[in-house]
Amino acid sequence: MHRIIKFDNIESSLDSKLAANSSRPPIAKIIYADLPTEAHHGWRYLNLGPDHKLYIAIGAPCNICDQEGYAKIARLNLDGSGFELVAHGVRNSVGFTWHPVTKQLWFTDNGRDWMGDDSPPDELNKVSKKGQHFGYPYCHGGLILDPEFGKDKSCSDYVGPVQRLGAHVASLGVNIYSGSMFPSNYYGQVFIAEHGSWNRSKKSGYRISQVKIKNNQAVSYESFATGWLQGQSSWGRPTDIKELPDGSLLVSDDQADAIYRISFQK
Repeated sequence: MHRIIKFDNIESSLDSKLAANSSRPPIAKIIYADLPTEAHHGWRYLNLGPDHKLYIAIGAPCNICDQEGYAKIARLNLDGSGFELVAHGVRNSVGFTWHPVTKQLWFTDNGRDWMGDDSPPDELNKVSKKGQHFGYPYCHGGLILDPEFGKDKSCSDYVGPVQRLGAHVASLGVNIYSGSMFPSNYYGQVFIAEHGSWNRSKKSGYRISQVKIKNNQAVSYESFATGWLQGQSSWGRPTDIKELPDGSLLVSDDQADAIYRISFQK
């Protein structure tokens, strides 16, 4: 939780023939050990950017608070050097990716709790320049001032979301499609794993949603894959999405302990 470790040459270390002749597993190398240790929103999402830097989310240590050093996305070199801020005002991002054409960073963000069933929305955001502030804890969804921390603030001072998602849907993994298996109109479109609400009176999420993009702006938000929620009972919770080299999508499910593959055939 508070450090980043690296295993060198992991594929050769896991090769069955080499592993059979090895007396011990590969040794982990610590490349960074100065992350916060608070457990609340302490799950760290990592992803490798097109700039060959490692990006990491540092969630707020609370539901709603204003505490320095948290609620941000940072990046560092692969050897652990050069730690720097990329975006702040980000409550708890557990998924980010890069647009295949613009190379801009896009990320999901989970909205705060205890402002009602339908407020505030989760967010899909994009970073246009380093250091942008996305509102938390002062403004939510680009339009709702926080009842505690929004006094004397203006939502216009912060970067609003590309798309407001459902309230409390727990938007996690995100993928911007860059493959060729799906029809061409899917290229550059956004898929989001909505893990599902935990404290809403009527459950929401528990699906893969799609945000359609045109001219780098969102034009719609709709369901792409559903069925994990039956009435008010769930048998699965989508968690992350990864695109395979053949253009199919892998979806992980941490309730059913499963990984699904979504493919397309004419």
